[in-house]
Amino acid sequence: MAAAVVRGGTEILSSVVQGQVEVHEPYGGVVPELASRDHVRSVSAVVAAALEQAGVASRELSALAVTAGPGLIGSLLVGLSFGKALAYRLGVPMVGVHHLTGHLASAELADPSLRTPYLGLLTSGGHTALYRVEANAPARLLGETRDDAAGEAFDKVAKLLGLGFPGGPAVAAAARSGDSAAVRFPRPMLDREGLDFSFSGLKTAVALEVERREADAGLGPSDIADIAASFEAAAIDVLVSRARAALRAEGVAQLAVVGGVAANRRLRDEMASAASQDGFEVSFPPAALCTDNAAMIAAAGAQLLARGDRHGLALNSFSRGSWPL
Repeated sequence: MAAAVVRGGTEILSSVVQGQVEVHEPYGGVVPELASRDHVRSVSAVVAAALEQAGVASRELSALAVTAGPGLIGSLLVGLSFGKALAYRLGVPMVGVHHLTGHLASAELADPSLRTPYLGLLTSGGHTALYRVEANAPARLLGETRDDAAGEAFDKVAKLLGLGFPGGPAVAAAARSGDSAAVRFPRPMLDREGLDFSFSGLKTAVALEVERREADAGLGPSDIADIAASFEAAAIDVLVSRARAALRAEGVAQLAVVGGVAANRRLRDEMASAASQDGFEVSFPPAALCTDNAAMIAAAGAQLLARGDRHGLALNSFSRGSWPL
């Protein structure tokens, strides 16, 4: 559960995030029912903390922005219900924000010098996609994962290796002492045209390697480190290669990398190296704006309201699929 106060769509006055790692850690992943129950318990306190931290009274708010999807229905309904009630009480407009719009907005929130057009690589636990971002218009989808997201693959690999939850930081930590060339894992989709991604095959390859080593001599600490490093290298290679291809195809020289996986150190280093080689500019939000937060939703809401869009949910360009809200 998160709440933030943002002035003018660009200045973060407060940002409060209450995580749920302790709630979900025993299960090795997010349990939807437990998530929504925890949101019910915490929403009022988190919003109050954000207002207090910002030194702003609720009556001073000029608008509300709320994540309206995609995501876990129960958790989304908690935020939407609270937001609608507060907006009604205050008599201010409320806009429902597509979660991916928020992640893309975090790029300009973190780097005001970023100018459209630019490409956004969004990589998180639930999404991996490339977008072209233009001024005063919805982002245009260029390519997306056909199955698992990169962050989801990190979580599944962490579980296979017994590294705990959340998986992204755990795999990255284990990889630091491993050999990234120990196992030549596949780089899915790189031999195909287009800008789509796929990570399910990579995840399966890791599972088979773990099974093979466990049957042979057991899975020791060095095995875990090598597999983690080799997996991370493969996943990052796919993300960097697809981003470079998209920049060439679109003739754009700026890239913003957003979403939870954007906090990964190897991704940052390798993308910076690619930028130096290819001559493009790359920006990453700070870690606090990479993972889910409310400041990015507020910034996205301000952008939508500034162009008169009270229906930010109708962003069909954000996915080839559909979502239920």
